Amino acid sequence: MSSSVPQRPAETLAPGSTAAATVGPPRIGGAVWAALGIVYVVWGSTYLAIRVVVETMPPLLSASARFSAAAPLLALLLVWRQGVGALRVTRRQLGSAVLVGLLLLVGGNGLVVLAERSVPSGMAALLVASVPLWVVVLNLAGGRRPAVATLAGVLLGLAGLVVLTSPGLSGQVRLGGLLSVVLGALIWAFGSFLAGRLEMPANAMAASVYEMAAAGLGAGLLAVVRHEPQYFDPAAVSGRSWAALAYLVVFGSLIAFTAYAWLLQRAPLSLVATYAYVNPVVAVLLGWLVLAEPLTWPVLLGGAIVVSGVFLVVRAER
Repeated sequence: MSSSVPQRPAETLAPGSTAAATVGPPRIGGAVWAALGIVYVVWGSTYLAIRVVVETMPPLLSASARFSAAAPLLALLLVWRQGVGALRVTRRQLGSAVLVGLLLLVGGNGLVVLAERSVPSGMAALLVASVPLWVVVLNLAGGRRPAVATLAGVLLGLAGLVVLTSPGLSGQVRLGGLLSVVLGALIWAFGSFLAGRLEMPANAMAASVYEMAAAGLGAGLLAVVRHEPQYFDPAAVSGRSWAALAYLVVFGSLIAFTAYAWLLQRAPLSLVATYAYVNPVVAVLLGWLVLAEPLTWPVLLGGAIVVSGVFLVVRAER
């Protein structure tokens, strides 16, 4: 999963405002498509990387290592690009970032990491694709009435989730693992929902630094509770698990997020949001090509339904 909640940049203008009419739509050049390609492929590949990591590494301990390594590296990158002042936040902003980080990366991502020991990476990605659907449900519970097209997308996507989880009822995949991913998606959506209502750091990269630092500590504490360090043997970890962990740190948490933050300021939000339904397709294809994960009818049919529902929601809510 991606390392930070999608955030609308502060300079986004309201449709129909004078400034919006004066500035005009942003130009979509080759750099924008290159950055979008990075977000599509790299974030889509993180599910495959997680699956490879947990083959020989304790799940929460590996997640703790990932975020503990990524946080200082992202902080150094931010200071190099924008100066030390970019990391300054108020106490309230810090508390909000810590809370959101724990929800997104320990609750949301942590449950996915635990589940991927038994759930194929492509199926996990398709279940996580339901996050925009759950955000709409939470908005509805909060009193916001969505458009008819949005509700249609949510109902369609939830029907797809039923199809996707059907292998758990037949015993082909562990039902507990599938439900863990769904719960992780719901917790991720709740963290995203709160992030839009809390006083978060204005700089999205700074927010991600504090979110990942909190997640590294939180996942580490849970790993201790689960006695993971007690049974961890570095010599038993395969070379490809180490390589996958390094990939998650460098590409998943640094390069892809930097590209995403850059896109938020250079491209229309409706275009950037397309990663929500492209990532799971990339994840399914990579799981099939690299790990020979079977493309069963629940994956193909349920995945197509979920992605279609997310497409409707993103299009209606853009």
